[in-house]
Amino acid sequence: MDGLRVVPARRHGQERWYVCRAGGGNVAWYDRDTARVNLLSEDLEAEVLRVLAPFLAGPVTVGPPPVPTPADLARLALHPDDDLAPNRPGEALHIALERDAAPARGLRADPRRRALAAEQAVGDALYGLEGAGWRTLHSLPLPGGTRIPHLLIGPGGLFCVAVLAVRRQRVRVADPMVVVGRRDPVPLLRTLRSAASRASFALTAEVRPVLALAGAGGAGPHVTEPPRDVRVLREGELPALARLGGVLKPADVAALHALARDRRTWLRV
Repeated sequence: MDGLRVVPARRHGQERWYVCRAGGGNVAWYDRDTARVNLLSEDLEAEVLRVLAPFLAGPVTVGPPPVPTPADLARLALHPDDDLAPNRPGEALHIALERDAAPARGLRADPRRRALAAEQAVGDALYGLEGAGWRTLHSLPLPGGTRIPHLLIGPGGLFCVAVLAVRRQRVRVADPMVVVGRRDPVPLLRTLRSAASRASFALTAEVRPVLALAGAGGAGPHVTEPPRDVRVLREGELPALARLGGVLKPADVAALHALARDRRTWLRV
């Protein structure tokens, strides 16, 4: 059959190559992450593989598209206004700065921009875990105006990740207080535990708290006493979470991600 063409696409971090007819309409697609060619018509297998040949990276599985899982069906039924998956790291800060970009005062930059840079740095570190089967959601709104900065879901379980911008300043942790440089102590660990507890209630699964220090450099925090059940990690140490496993199966990760991305899940916590 003549007239097949390949159209590349990238969405939510996934690379796909669609095979389309000259007049429009998909006949197959190649998912590089799963090394699978999904055929909508088995009669076109030879032609599809011929036009995809320059794009294939090693051996592939060829067959009809997989049957949607319950998580897939829930995602497809979700109204776009209720879908939190598109949220960027620091989504609330993005919106606040777009609405009111206050000019810098003298030599002092807007502190919201520093906080946003910290959220983005941690978000980038968490995105790096996706190849190991982890999923991340950002800026999840909770009743009362608070938010969960990052929710990490993967083989090692669920983690509520808060972010603290430290800019190479000394950090002292004396549960529940956290002090950055010469600032006043803040009961940050108490707030973080509360957010993790609310997430556990919403998802009916254990969610563990993590405090991520963005911009800490090589110097780790000074911990007066190891905090109860809270991991305190520098931004560069977050990939170590990928070594955790044995808690959730891939189907469990997909189901919890589908539940957590629904805005309505967080309305009653």
